Amino acid sequence: MNFQTIELVVEDGLAELILNDAEAGNPMGEVFCREFGQAANELAKRKDVRAILLRAEGRFFSVGGDVTMFARDLDAASAVVRDGTFGLHMGLTRLVRMDAPIVGCAHASAAGGAVALLANCDLVYAARSARFTAAYAQLGFTCDLGATVGLASRMGIARARRFLLLGESLGAEEAADVGLVDHVVDDGAEAVQQARAAATILAAGPTRAFGELRRLFAQSLATPLEAQLENEAQSLARAAATADAREGISAFTGRRQPRFTGR
Repeated sequence: MNFQTIELVVEDGLAELILNDAEAGNPMGEVFCREFGQAANELAKRKDVRAILLRAEGRFFSVGGDVTMFARDLDAASAVVRDGTFGLHMGLTRLVRMDAPIVGCAHASAAGGAVALLANCDLVYAARSARFTAAYAQLGFTCDLGATVGLASRMGIARARRFLLLGESLGAEEAADVGLVDHVVDDGAEAVQQARAAATILAAGPTRAFGELRRLFAQSLATPLEAQLENEAQSLARAAATADAREGISAFTGRRQPRFTGR
């Protein structure tokens, strides 16, 4: 598919979903919202995607929501939100339900929905100079793109609530201290290189087992212990029946590195 604001590249099991409206700062405007949903849907349909690298081009990872969408007609702001979140939220839903883990790379600063998007990644790499800004409260808005899930799961509910209520802006090291970021690396190409290396390793892993793990963690905090124990048992049984599990056991007993195929 051809996109205006996104580039999508899939090679050797690794999909790179690239925010590529660089000159404008990769805003989450009308076109981006629609294209993000389309790109995520395309990835969800593919059987060859075993890991996803979410990154961006330009001076910013993303400046967040395109405020000009609302400024053009303040009376239509509510309808604009409903239209925009349709593509954004369906796209994120499709991505988090996939088996393929997602590695986020903030090579530069992110704001608003872009921070929420990164928070819902499985691993997040950030350049040392990057900043992460809540942004919503200054507009009188609440949040979107799973911010209350991604931020809370990474930072804890109280810390995430404070981040959003106060409209905080965190440097990369501060973001790492509160769990929003997993790895802080040097500026320049280093962030993308390390994030891509991690995504490449994941793309060679037991993809279906990764998917089971992702779903278990997604429901863990809302599920009673007894139910989650059974969820884990059923998940483990499904994983044990895969070709990758057979390969993993054979490799372990044969004292060699496993060669997983994602099946």
